[in-house]
Amino acid sequence: MLRTTRMRVIRILLAILIGTASIVFAYILIRWTNSISEDKRKKDLAEVLKGVVENQGVEGLLSLSGVPVANIFHGEEGLLIFEGDERSWVYSADEKQTISVYENVNKSVVHITTIAEAQVNAFMDVLPAKGTGSGIILSTDGYILTNAHVVEKAASLKVGLYNNRSYPAKLVGIDSEDDLAVIKINVEKDVVLKPITLGTSEELKIGQKVIAIGNPFGYDRTLTVGVVSGLNRPVRTSDGKIIMNAIQTDASINPGNSGGPLLNGRGEVIGINSTIYSTTGSSQGLNFAIPIDTAIAVIPDLIKLGKVSRGWLDLAAVQLSPQLVAYAKLSVDKGVLVSQVVSGGFADRAGLRGGNQMVQYGSSVIYLGGDIITAVNGEVVEDLNDLYLALLPLKSGQKVSVTVNRKGESKQMHVELIERTAQHVSALVR
Repeated sequence: MLRTTRMRVIRILLAILIGTASIVFAYILIRWTNSISEDKRKKDLAEVLKGVVENQGVEGLLSLSGVPVANIFHGEEGLLIFEGDERSWVYSADEKQTISVYENVNKSVVHITTIAEAQVNAFMDVLPAKGTGSGIILSTDGYILTNAHVVEKAASLKVGLYNNRSYPAKLVGIDSEDDLAVIKINVEKDVVLKPITLGTSEELKIGQKVIAIGNPFGYDRTLTVGVVSGLNRPVRTSDGKIIMNAIQTDASINPGNSGGPLLNGRGEVIGINSTIYSTTGSSQGLNFAIPIDTAIAVIPDLIKLGKVSRGWLDLAAVQLSPQLVAYAKLSVDKGVLVSQVVSGGFADRAGLRGGNQMVQYGSSVIYLGGDIITAVNGEVVEDLNDLYLALLPLKSGQKVSVTVNRKGESKQMHVELIERTAQHVSALVR
């Protein structure tokens, strides 16, 4: 009897265990099946949403989710999204960005007043000529960057700060070729100078938003907004100098803006406003700035030496054009033609060859048959601007490796550089 009861209990327990195991297994099976179904649903949904992003952008995706989007900024760290109804905002996202840049930067912009040597007018009165410009604070000890043309003819300089205090300034260094200069002021200990943040001009894109701050016509710390309209422009200034590799912008630049900063959306300086193209003397949407990378390269020399030494090749270079390539039956269509070399000079002694066939080329006379420069120190040279940029960081006395194409054959020579002058740069755009 006892054995029969035990067997019955064991069978009941086994039935319970089997039932429990069946239920657990069924539950696991259902969850696994649902998981597979959920994964497939997510993958299908992901494909649909991916298509929405590709066709309508992130804005379309957020619109589907019911999130009202006012503005979106795209950056290296992802997306910055402004939610809400724009009507509830006092300022738009774009306005807030511009306001923030101005509030952070305007105290770093100075107003430069110059007094030139006295001139005698028709009535024999001696009148000092006054001028105005802008500058940016580089350091807390008073170094300021501006344009050379703002200060180079001044008998005296005065710098006005954001706090309405003015200080006499002295010229520290000048680079007339790139239209850059450094001046310095000394201020009281209770006056805090706020250095500006220098960015880079290397990664600029046409269409990128830019902001200019300066003192047009004497109106302190005026802000204008525009875009990068062009890059790598050679620009001839009103006094005949050439600025290479300039940034073109439609941000309004007027007399008095010279020397002030051209900024990106983060408030970093990407250029120094320098010149305008105008038939009226005022801004007409063709304005030019010196790339900040050019300025950064020369500032140490300007502060330490008062000038900048740059290297150049002692030869006459000519830009290749499709017409010139076809006429001369050249084997390459990119590069810089060596028209002439200075007899007995560094380029001549290194083995570079100029041309021997004189022809009229536009308003100039050039010589065909010479070497075609295709690289300098391993950097490809396709045009005169490439040659300028390749030699930009180098000083006179240094040697460079010059690769040329000579009648279809590649040759390499090591050439010592001469001191570059403004006349060398002017020749690049003839």
